[in-house]
Amino acid sequence: MQYERFKLQRSLPFWDLVGLIDPVGIVRAVDLGCGTGELTASAAVRLGVSEMVGVDRSPSMLAAARAFVSDVVSVEAGDIAEWTSAGDRDLVLANASLQWVGDHPAVLRRWTAALRPGGQIAVQVPANADHPSHLASAHVATLEPFVSAFDDGPPPDPVEVNVLKVEEYTAVLHDLGFAEPHVRLQVYPHVLPSSNSVVEWTKGTSLTRFFAALPDELHEPFVEAYRSELLARIGDREPYLFAFKRILMWGTSTGGVD
Repeated sequence: MQYERFKLQRSLPFWDLVGLIDPVGIVRAVDLGCGTGELTASAAVRLGVSEMVGVDRSPSMLAAARAFVSDVVSVEAGDIAEWTSAGDRDLVLANASLQWVGDHPAVLRRWTAALRPGGQIAVQVPANADHPSHLASAHVATLEPFVSAFDDGPPPDPVEVNVLKVEEYTAVLHDLGFAEPHVRLQVYPHVLPSSNSVVEWTKGTSLTRFFAALPDELHEPFVEAYRSELLARIGDREPYLFAFKRILMWGTSTGGVD
């Protein structure tokens, strides 16, 4: 699976996020957008939870995640944008998934409503929409033969469209009743073998939205056009420093959210 090629680098912000969580008293936890499930299961062990439910809408991700099902960990299909629960969760965890859905204040309100008083929320989203890796693909999508192949125009970048500013997330968590929310922008300096490695990285993440909208025969031509555009912007270097920005947020609920 292409997504797994850089799993070590992708795990760094996840463990930084888990490190913000107070592990005391977490019984029922949920991981929204659990992906392949490996990190979900590892977090369940690290935090000592009694019940960890992984939720994802991708059949392929859920199929991989079922390998980590145990007496503690279960997985289920679901739309994280609409997910909530009856104020009975000790932890809502969402790592690199919220960016795929819109209206974050409304989604975070639903997630907060799932928490018991004193429950915790921990969310991480990428904030790299202004990096050449994103700008290059958006440009290529406006070129032929790709632009004519999209039914409704090039698919938008979910990070650019959906992700809020750090200060906006701080205000949202405050308004939702989180005591002293912790929100920060962090840069992860991933040293990759070469500039070309960024293409392999994005093939498993941001480029997937183009693949979903293009016919199969245009996938490889799109990648090659993207490679050419990206290298023109960042140079062909060995190694290449991929400075990846992410927003990490955490808070403890005081309850009372409808």
